Amino acid sequence: MTKTWKIPCAVALLCATGVLAPLSAWAAAAALATAPVQGGASQRADLQSFDGVVEPVRQASLAAQVAGSIVSLSVKVGDTVRAGQELARIDARAASQNVQASAAQVDAARANLTVAGKDFERQQQLLQKQYISQAALERSKAQLDAAQAQVNALQAQSDAAQTQQRFFVIQAPFAGVVSEVPVAVGDMAMPGRPLLTLHDPSNLRVTASVAQSALPASLATLQFELPGWSGATGLMNASGATVLPLVDAATHSTQIRFNLPALKGVAPGMFARVWLPAAGGAAAASERFYVPATAVVRRAELTALYLVDAQGRPALRQVRLGRVQGDRVEVLSGVRAGEKVATDPTAAAQVR
Repeated sequence: MTKTWKIPCAVALLCATGVLAPLSAWAAAAALATAPVQGGASQRADLQSFDGVVEPVRQASLAAQVAGSIVSLSVKVGDTVRAGQELARIDARAASQNVQASAAQVDAARANLTVAGKDFERQQQLLQKQYISQAALERSKAQLDAAQAQVNALQAQSDAAQTQQRFFVIQAPFAGVVSEVPVAVGDMAMPGRPLLTLHDPSNLRVTASVAQSALPASLATLQFELPGWSGATGLMNASGATVLPLVDAATHSTQIRFNLPALKGVAPGMFARVWLPAAGGAAAASERFYVPATAVVRRAELTALYLVDAQGRPALRQVRLGRVQGDRVEVLSGVRAGEKVATDPTAAAQVR
C-alpha cells in the first residue's frame, strides 16, 4: 500500500513543479531524426549561380490623358489583344458637346467668310467704275483676310476638340496580353493613373544582378535555367547577353540581360537562375553543400531548415536553395559543413 501510494504522488509532484515538461522536451529533441550537411562535388563546380527574373522586353502601362468616369472595360487579365483594339472607354459626353460646338463655330465663320468674299468682289467692280476709292477696296480686302483667319483659328480648335475626344478611348498600342487591370467600371480615371498593363509575350528576356567581382570577361558561355517552367530540361545556352553600363553603389553589382528564345509557357515574373564561369576557374569555385529534400521548410516566401545544435535543440534558419539532385537539394547559402539538420520539420517544430 505504501509503495503504490508514493509513486503516483511523486509523478504528481513532478508535474506540479514543471519538471516533467523539460524532460519531455529533452526526450522529443533526442528523438529527432537528423542528417549532416554534406559537402560534395557538383556537376557545376566551375560555375556560380545568380538569381534572375523573366521580364517582357515590351511592356506598357496605359493611363488616361483626361479625367472622367470609366464606362466600359472591354478586356480582362489574360486576354490577348491586337494592335489598335479598344480596351477601355471613359465618359466623353462633355467632349462630344465641345466637338459639336466647335463645328458650329466653324460653320458660322465660313458663312462670314463667304459674305466677306462676295463683298470684296463687289468692291472690286465698284473700283473699276471709280465709284469708290482704293482705300475702301483695301478695307474690304482686310475684312476678307480677317474672316479667313477666323475660319482657320476655329478649324484648329475644332480639330483639337476632336483629337481630345479620342483620348477618352484607350486602345492597345501593340499586340499582346493584358497582365493587369487595376480599375473597374465606374472608377474615376485621372491623368497619369494606370488603367491597364499590357505586355508582348513573344519577346521576353532574363535580367539578373551579378556581383561586380564575379562578372566574367566574356559572356559567351553564359547558361540559364527556369526551375519553375513546366518544360524545364536543365541548362540552356543564352546568346546576346548584355551587361548594363551601371553599377549599383550600394551592392556593387550590375545587371546582365539576354533575350529568351520562344518557349511555350514562360511568363513574366518567373524565377530564373543564371550560371556564369566561376572567377579563377574550377579551383576557385566554392564548396557545395547538400541536405535531404525532406528537411526543407517552405512557409509563404520563407525557405528554411531546422538546424540542430550540440544539445539537440532545433532552430529555424533561412537558406537559399539551388538545384535538386535526386533526394537531396543544394544549399547555396545559410549552412556550413558538419552542421545537422532535422529531416522531419514537423517534429522539429513541436520541440520547445
